[in-house]
Amino acid sequence: MLVKRTQYLLFLIFALVPYLCKAQSYRQDSLQIKSYTLIEYRNNEAKEITLLKVLCDYCSEAQSKAIGDEAVRRSYNDRYNPENRMKDGQKRLAVIIRIAKTDLAAIKE
Repeated sequence: MLVKRTQYLLFLIFALVPYLCKAQSYRQDSLQIKSYTLIEYRNNEAKEITLLKVLCDYCSEAQSKAIGDEAVRRSYNDRYNPENRMKDGQKRLAVIIRIAKTDLAAIKE
């Protein structure tokens, strides 16, 4: 009788663990916003980084500006990444920013 109870209890524990310990996906509580930036290289150095576009249909002007500033900051940090570096010319980067819905709503004028 004790063995049956123990087996039943272990079965319940192993059956319920995936439901109780489920990790929250980023898709449930955050948004992905794509931004495009342009890095201009001269003599193997980044001279200028400009924001081309922020693709966000539901963002206000202040939210789009904050996301654009973050995209430029991330492009600045990636400017000497070997994948992005050029001797002379322009490199376009697509920057994907993942932000929580509550944090996006907190961005005000």
